[in-house]
Amino acid sequence: MCLGLSVLWLSPAGSALEYEVGPGRAYAEIEEVPWEALRAGDTVSIHWRENPYRAKLVLCVRGTPDQPIRVRGVPNGQGVLPVIDGRNAVTRPQLNYWNEVRGVIKIGGANRPADTTPVYITVENLEIRGGRPPYEFTGRDGRTTYSDNAAAIFIEKGEFITIRNCILHDCGNGLFIAAATRDAVIEGCSIHDNGIEGSYYQHNTYTAAAGLIYQFNRLGRLRPGCGGNNLKDRSAGLVVRYNWIEDGNRQLDLVDAEDLERLRSDPRYRSTYVYGNVLIEHEGEGNSQIVHYGGDSGRPDWYRKGTLYFYNNTVVSTREGHTTLFRLSTNDERAECWNNILYVTADGDRLAWLNESGVLNLGRNWIKPGWVASHGTLAGRISGTVNLLQGWNPGFADQEELDFRLEETSPCVDQAVELPEPPRTEHPLKWQYVPHQGREPRPVDGRLDLGAMEALVPARTGVPAELLR
Repeated sequence: MCLGLSVLWLSPAGSALEYEVGPGRAYAEIEEVPWEALRAGDTVSIHWRENPYRAKLVLCVRGTPDQPIRVRGVPNGQGVLPVIDGRNAVTRPQLNYWNEVRGVIKIGGANRPADTTPVYITVENLEIRGGRPPYEFTGRDGRTTYSDNAAAIFIEKGEFITIRNCILHDCGNGLFIAAATRDAVIEGCSIHDNGIEGSYYQHNTYTAAAGLIYQFNRLGRLRPGCGGNNLKDRSAGLVVRYNWIEDGNRQLDLVDAEDLERLRSDPRYRSTYVYGNVLIEHEGEGNSQIVHYGGDSGRPDWYRKGTLYFYNNTVVSTREGHTTLFRLSTNDERAECWNNILYVTADGDRLAWLNESGVLNLGRNWIKPGWVASHGTLAGRISGTVNLLQGWNPGFADQEELDFRLEETSPCVDQAVELPEPPRTEHPLKWQYVPHQGREPRPVDGRLDLGAMEALVPARTGVPAELLR
């Protein structure tokens, strides 16, 4: 066994190995690691160094529930993550895989190692950047330019994939997940400054999976001049919870699965959960709609035609002109909107509930007086407006500093009402986002507050909850 490989555990089937990369380690460069030989339980530890690593790779290997395969960065003493830069990167010659132009790290789809569906893989604690044109790399076809839709991490297929505490930026898409993927978790990541100038087709994240959770992430602005959305998704079983999502053409673009029959036939395709998030729309940012739910293919029979459960979010818009909370693609799409804070700095009549179509059911929500049903012609239906809590100031701790916790005197304190089924039992609030990329148990003292964060009340003590899975 090569110097620097650590035996992590022993089992009748063999031993799990740790491959250490970095200064003074067994492997100086990432491309020296035998990625094609990884087995269940193996770990590749990439240590911080002053200069970025310039390597590309594919993970086409299989872990198990008890022995996942981990690719992890080891930060320096100040917590700075090691950097993998796709610019002038090199692919290990022993790897051979298609779609090299699509990502810096690719999961699934290879000739060498032999093609398989990767399972139980975790990628964590890495900063990954530089996957877009005009940047180039050296791979199986020699010197090659990345495609417009290249991503920092491209998951072509896989099951039980976790991306944790990574920084994904300066790529066409920060993260791209294709539809042959199921049960993926994206948590604690910072995804920002992606996109292609002059294009609306590349996004901070662009995903389609059967079972996908985003939690505790910070999704920031796209690169200047890039028109893509922040989080664009075509999944079945999508859960977006406890994230900070700032700007983009739309903050959330949750549309149809196009020609992907396996997703459209999944019963979870008809239910989408968005809760506990902070959604921010600044002046001058792209589309005035915060959330689009339904479809964009022009094939209404493909559209989600289900229910968007949107609750305990804090939505803030500083646009001087119009802001629209929901675009529901047809009257077959429905949104259940409960316990949110919906705040515009402009006059209240600048905020509309719907673009035109859709069915919107309102529970208790805080909103400025003067709101309108639509800035155009309402073709859908809105019910529950008698439940609204209206006022001029929601009582944020420090709006200028983007501290959207609530003051003790906020009118939103203790105003949440009981959610309908199924979110009340299937997706109850347990956590709240901590800027940035952090979490804490949501304090429990009886009745919940409106919005994504509980009030700053010294007497309150949070009741820890089990870690969400």
